Order: sequence, then structure tokens, then C-alpha cells
Amino acid sequence: MSSETSPQRPSASETLTPEQAQWVAQVFEACADSIEQAIHGKRRVVELVLASVLAGGHVLLEDVPGTGKTALSRALGQVIQGTSARIQFTPDLLPGDVTGVSVFDQRAGTFEFHAGPIFANVVLADEINRASPKTQSALLEVMEEGQVTVDGHTHEVGTPFIVIATQNPVEQAGTYRLPEAQLDRFAIKTSIGYPDDAAMMRILQGSRAEREEIRPVVTTAMVTQAQQFVRRVHVGPVVADYAVRIVEATRRASEVRLGASVRGTIALVRLASAWAAAHGRHFVTPDDVRDLALVALAHRLVLEPEAEFDGVSAEDVVGRILLDIPVPQENGGA
Repeated sequence: MSSETSPQRPSASETLTPEQAQWVAQVFEACADSIEQAIHGKRRVVELVLASVLAGGHVLLEDVPGTGKTALSRALGQVIQGTSARIQFTPDLLPGDVTGVSVFDQRAGTFEFHAGPIFANVVLADEINRASPKTQSALLEVMEEGQVTVDGHTHEVGTPFIVIATQNPVEQAGTYRLPEAQLDRFAIKTSIGYPDDAAMMRILQGSRAEREEIRPVVTTAMVTQAQQFVRRVHVGPVVADYAVRIVEATRRASEVRLGASVRGTIALVRLASAWAAAHGRHFVTPDDVRDLALVALAHRLVLEPEAEFDGVSAEDVVGRILLDIPVPQENGGA
């Protein structure tokens, strides 16, 4: 795609036009097609990650080793012609190893900031739950505000900026559970899973060089513009009310000690807006909210110990809520 073909940015008071929505859909489709060269047979996961990018959110991948989490992060950085960084989280990793440090320059007599690996467009935080809570907390500011503060000085990380964090759900020895405040900063939580037989055959028949050589299809500037367009997608009162009722139900559920936050509600609506634009629509429908509620809300719930003991999962709770609350029939564009 060419940046010259992108439509003009809407003003703060304008809603997205159908033409602008179609352009976002073209960007989305081109990126998804290119990433699928590295991640075979996982179109749904690829689209969820891209929707999170368009919504300006971050992704938590909880999966066993060897399912392509690193390949997905690398491919995303390649298709948007952005910078990528991989941080291997370990118990001895320090906050400065993530954000950067100030080093004293003896010649100049001043401190010079040396940026850490967090200053990239796509940051893979590999096995994030292996780092200490202090190091994990170094990501709180940058994930929320796109900046880091070191020695009282604030440094912008630039746009687009997305953190793709991974954690192994099987091996828990030597890990630290992610605090609720950290989990709440991830727009979605999902998993890649093992490929099916057909995808596995394509992986075996292709070379590693073919999987790793992903052709750039857009620029970081185009992604940033697409993010701005997503903010102008029309969200009607019926759709907004449906999202609020779902979130409120998570707070009233008997199995839940702490329901989805206000940040979770905002993330759900933004993701639905990105999903709508990614499919060429300038308005959100209730089905967009329903399609994304599970990945956007489940990881934000804190269950009662008795419910966990009985084998109830957060996904079960959200799934039951989606069945209990009827989907509005009104058109989201009304």
C-alpha cells in the first residue's frame, strides 16, 4: 500500500467516513495477509492482535513454548516497517534494563539518557511473569501513557507503540503472578495455540528464511493514521449501553470478587471500534462488542477463591454473561 492513497485525517469533531473506514480495512487486510506468512492457520489471533494495535492497546499471550509468539511479534514489526525489541524477562532483570538509565558524561559534566529496549514500536516482553514485581511495574507508565520517567525526566517512546507480553501457563516455578493493575493495561489476552495439520504441513514444507522474511506493506505513519481514524468510529448509544451492561454484569457475578474496570470498558469499546473499521464499517454494531468481550474482559476479572476451587474460569463467567444479556437488534449506525 502507498501512503499517498490514504484519505485525509478527520478533525476532532468529525466521525469516520465510509471511505476512511475502507482505507483502514485495506491496511488491516494487507497486514494480516503478510503476517500469515509467518503464523500459518491463525488468522483469528492475527486479526485480534492487529485490532489491538489499531485500538492503541497491548496484548498478553498466554501460551506454551514454541507456538509462534516471538514470530508473531517480529512479523508485526516487519509489516509496519517499525522497530522491534525483545526483552527476556528473568528474575534478575532490573527496571533500568527495560526503560534505560542515565549515565554521567564526565566530559560534559551532565547525565545522558541511554534508552532501553522499551523504545521500539513493537516490544516483545517474553515470559513477563518471570521478572520481579518491581521490574514488571516499570512497564505500567509506558503502557498507559507512552512515556517513561527516569531520574525525573520524561521520555516519549513514540507511536505506534505496542507491548506483546507472553507468559507460560504451565510452568509456574520461579514466576510472579501479574498484578491486577498490570493485567488491566492489556487490551486483550489470548493465545495462539498449536497449528492444525494443514498449517503444520505448510510450516514443514517452507524454509525458515521464508517464514522470517516478511515483506513490509505499510509504514508506521500509516498505522498511526489508522489509529486516529479508529477514534472517530461512531459508537451509538445502544452499542455503548450494551458494552456497559456487560461490564456491569461482571461486577455483579457471584463468582467474581473484582469485576472489569472503567479502563476495561473503554478498552472494549475501542477494540470494537477498531474491529468495525477493520471490516470497512464507520460505525460499531453490538456484534462487534460481543465478538471481543471475552478477550477484552476475562483477564481483568478476579474470581472468588471458592469459584476457582470449583474450577470456574473468568472465561466461563464472561461467556455466561454474553448468553444472559440479549444482543440489541438496533443497527449500530443509527
